Amino acid sequence: MARRRMPAEWEEQGGVLLPWPHPDTDWAPWLPEVEACFLTIARAVTRFERLLVAAQAPEGLGARLAAAGCRMDRVRVRPVALNDTWARDFGPLAVEEGAQRRLLDFGFNGWGLKFACADDNQATRRLHRLGAFGDLPLETVGLVLEGGSVESDGRGTVLTTAECLLGPNRNPHLDRAGVEAALGRYLGAERVLWLEHGRLAGDDTDAHVDTLARFAPGDTLIYQGCDDPEDAHFEPLGAMAEELRRFRTPTGEPYRLVPLPWPQAVWGDGGERLPATYANFLIVNGAVLVPTYRGPRDGDALAAVAGAFPGREVVGVDCRPLLRQHGSLHCVTMQLPKGGLP
Repeated sequence: MARRRMPAEWEEQGGVLLPWPHPDTDWAPWLPEVEACFLTIARAVTRFERLLVAAQAPEGLGARLAAAGCRMDRVRVRPVALNDTWARDFGPLAVEEGAQRRLLDFGFNGWGLKFACADDNQATRRLHRLGAFGDLPLETVGLVLEGGSVESDGRGTVLTTAECLLGPNRNPHLDRAGVEAALGRYLGAERVLWLEHGRLAGDDTDAHVDTLARFAPGDTLIYQGCDDPEDAHFEPLGAMAEELRRFRTPTGEPYRLVPLPWPQAVWGDGGERLPATYANFLIVNGAVLVPTYRGPRDGDALAAVAGAFPGREVVGVDCRPLLRQHGSLHCVTMQLPKGGLP
């Protein structure tokens, strides 16, 4: 039997899943501004590949997508009930077994029982029944796991954080060894790199790795740095950077490290710090879409990502509105494998 493998995000994709905000989500107070952001994301994705839009209220959405400049020959809209829009965490994860691709539907419990999620937890299965993923088989897994909590290099190494995967409200029956065994069984992980440090203020996910550090081609780790000694993130992100320096590739070499500039602080309506991070980028076919926040370091972030992904176009996407609900670009999207969109 062929061993499972979780592809790296920069491998060829079939498209991107993007759930759509609606008035019954927490986006309601800012819905026009947030929908404009989602339209920008949709237009950027369809420049490069297909887009699957999951919409609780799909009426008229196609016309709005077309008016926003999306390539409609690449858009598929499917009706499905949704609590929210965080596809990275309730959407399917793709794996390969030899030439066979399949989707995995892990349990989603609202980031450790924090938020309502009954519809989101069923969204992948419902979309599959609608034929949204073509002929790809779907395997339902009895394990709570969010896509934003794991990074794969495509060669058997998974990067994650201890705070998230060992939290008491996800899989309390599993210790570290049990989690590693599960990642090996379901994702084909041959080894797991654990980050013990690093967290963003305002983060609801218990330190998802896609807000902190990401794999890039050529044994590269690109990560969110903090160069402001007066900022509360300076020490924990510095400790995380030191962990990354100690990590080794499967052949025993140090990783090439690419720090991302520290974004200007963004604050919520109630004065709370919001989790702005440039690490929450989305890789698509031929490009990397990078969240920007209307700050002075946006251009530096685009340049840093370009250095980690040579040969790809780097596109900035204004994601400041997404911070209102404590997420960003990678969080609201999920890449689908080749053949995953009919």
